[in-house]
Amino acid sequence: MKRLPLLVMAALGVWLWQTMGTPERELVWQLDGSGWAAVRALDLQVTAPDGKILKREERFFTGAPPHEVTLKVALPEGTYRALIFVKEENRPTRPPLVESLTIGSEQYVLRTLRLPAIR
Repeated sequence: MKRLPLLVMAALGVWLWQTMGTPERELVWQLDGSGWAAVRALDLQVTAPDGKILKREERFFTGAPPHEVTLKVALPEGTYRALIFVKEENRPTRPPLVESLTIGSEQYVLRTLRLPAIR
């Protein structure tokens, strides 16, 4: 009984910490269209409005990439920018694919990503 108030306070503290923290979002890009078979690496970056990189991950593939690529990142609600650098086998470097991300209350954000034609 003497420890009950301490346990209640600890439980309340953990609950507040979880609800007040920045929520983790799951950003999912579905790779659509042709051209993905030659892709061997993706550099995924999420930037703040001021250009600061908030999250960066590189993915490497021995064959074609999967149809969906997921990036988990802690983001509050707001507007961000995603830069996706595509590295293809035996081809010159492409300019990055740029996506505007407006994050609301959703935890799961799904986008479709298509490769533009090579000029």
